[in-house]
Amino acid sequence: MRPREGLPRSVPMEITAALVKQLRDATGVGMMDCKKAPAETNGDMEAAVDWLRTRGPAKAAKKADRVAAEGLVGVATNGTTAAAVEVNSETDFVALNQQFQSIVSNVAKLALDADGDVVKLGEMPFPGSGHSVSAELTEAIAKIGENMNLRRTQTVSVNDGVVESYVHNAVKPGLGKIAILVALESTGDKAALSSLGKQLAMHIAAAQPQAIAPEELDRGCGRSRARHHS
Repeated sequence: MRPREGLPRSVPMEITAALVKQLRDATGVGMMDCKKAPAETNGDMEAAVDWLRTRGPAKAAKKADRVAAEGLVGVATNGTTAAAVEVNSETDFVALNQQFQSIVSNVAKLALDADGDVVKLGEMPFPGSGHSVSAELTEAIAKIGENMNLRRTQTVSVNDGVVESYVHNAVKPGLGKIAILVALESTGDKAALSSLGKQLAMHIAAAQPQAIAPEELDRGCGRSRARHHS
């Protein structure tokens, strides 16, 4: 086996800050685990890297029962197709993490081909990683230290018309807390349709309607609203 580039094959048992930094740069794992790894592998740095990488799935399993109800929603569009994806974390603080934002952004682009199937999306190859979206999240759990999950995804498309999106409280373009997708099927003027779609998306974000048409509303919900306004 060839030594990993930039890492010595073995080191003395005295662990220096420089060696810890090398391990962290190579794996992205937390500082405490990087300090522990050389001791666990008798100074074998190749084995230390492998040891750290096996820690990811184990740590993810330990965090699996922790509630993840924060996170980000990402949107992506391609022509007349748009997709939204929700990736949850334990705290709102993680939404500001650059790695987490990059993951959500990439997953949103992949969602364009997932047809709203979250299981299919989780099994898709994550760009530049050599593993799946689910495996990428598992690694991120070990690095960031919070439970995360791919909660849901949705795709809309039209044959002739426009799709528009709006992200409320965006932390970056296409990433935020609320995402709205609007698909307008029409042969009309595309610029006018686009303007209408954007206005509808913003209105939906503010009003939070429960259905598009009255007949789609739950009957109990309709009776409750009728009593409220009577």
